[in-house]
Amino acid sequence: MAGKLTLKPVDLNFSLKDHIYEVLKDGITGMNIYAEGADLRLEERKMSEELGISRTPVREALARLEQEGFVEIQPRKGVFIKRKSLDEILEMIVVWAALESMAARMATINASDKEIGSLRKMATEFGRDEAAAHLDEYSEANIQFHQRILEISGCKMLKDIADGLFLHMRAIRNRAMAEGDRVKRSVVDHMHIIEALEDRDADLASELVREHTLRLHAHVRRSWKEFVRTSRAEGAEQPIDLKSGV
Repeated sequence: MAGKLTLKPVDLNFSLKDHIYEVLKDGITGMNIYAEGADLRLEERKMSEELGISRTPVREALARLEQEGFVEIQPRKGVFIKRKSLDEILEMIVVWAALESMAARMATINASDKEIGSLRKMATEFGRDEAAAHLDEYSEANIQFHQRILEISGCKMLKDIADGLFLHMRAIRNRAMAEGDRVKRSVVDHMHIIEALEDRDADLASELVREHTLRLHAHVRRSWKEFVRTSRAEGAEQPIDLKSGV
């Protein structure tokens, strides 16, 4: 997944202000903001020109995104997508582990056989060697796998809370997946989680999901030595790639 902004069309029934907000938010959440060289600067003028609109709705959308913690507006410097500090990232992973492990426990009770079967279908698309050879595709499938566990838990509030972490967790998982032997371990872990869900073993499913996510925590704590809190990536020169949604 590229570390640049890609904007996709959304429903034109929105007001222009809401429409631009959705376009920008969709583009930001689709980025790998922790990739090396990720272009985190958002140029208001360039976006308005490429989208063919005035700067006012872009400015309003950016202000709303700042309130929600997606971007930071720095006077006389510009607008930047916000990264978290290493300590904040580690805390988010712990929270995600708690949320998803509870989701797995609830899925053993609430999910249908068909819903659990959808996880197996997702997992069997990639063997260990195939996953390593198609890293981008597997990274996206990995994100969908974890999102699916939350979806089949039967608890909307649990998923809504987890969605608040999604921008960062998606980017963290994507970056970490390319490091070490995490791809092969991920494939094995997913199959064990699925088996526990199929057996309706709530304790085991919860434990396996928690351990799987906490291994990500251990990897990040051990390996990500150079993290900065600032939302601007030093030396990022790649342009923002906009696809007009207007």
